[in-house]
Amino acid sequence: MTGGRGDSKHPPDTRGGASASRAQASAHGDGNHTGEEVECDAPAPDSLNRRSSERIDVTWLVDCETDETFLYASIANISEMGIFVRTTQPLSIGTRLTLRFSPPGSGGSYVLEGTVQWINEVRPLHDNPNPGMGIRFVELTPDDRERIVDTIRTIAYLRDAPGRSN
Repeated sequence: MTGGRGDSKHPPDTRGGASASRAQASAHGDGNHTGEEVECDAPAPDSLNRRSSERIDVTWLVDCETDETFLYASIANISEMGIFVRTTQPLSIGTRLTLRFSPPGSGGSYVLEGTVQWINEVRPLHDNPNPGMGIRFVELTPDDRERIVDTIRTIAYLRDAPGRSN
């Protein structure tokens, strides 16, 4: 089901380069927003300093499944709290879904539950380079959280390794 996508009300992405945007964190009450550039009427005053989880840019395939929908998409970034899924057909805010993805070189796949926290809809005739949806992981087991954190740390380490040219 892809209908009923609400209007996105999140502050614009103010990040420079690959640094994490703190401006969108108000979409999650805990400040662990995982998304990309979004449109907003006015950011909450305390929203600029609420991110507590590092976000890592990636390009991984992901299957997003609900009782009614199966969506093939890609993950644009990941944190220990969630992912941003790049898609031109974001699901409705509040939609619960199963996520299946296999990070390259991780030696295994993930099957996790998530909830759509916010969306960045395609806006015809407007600049919108990052349509998609921010998904927060729900009901993570301690083992799943540890695996995600280890995967993120490995990616960050490999990208920052001495002698590696970017």
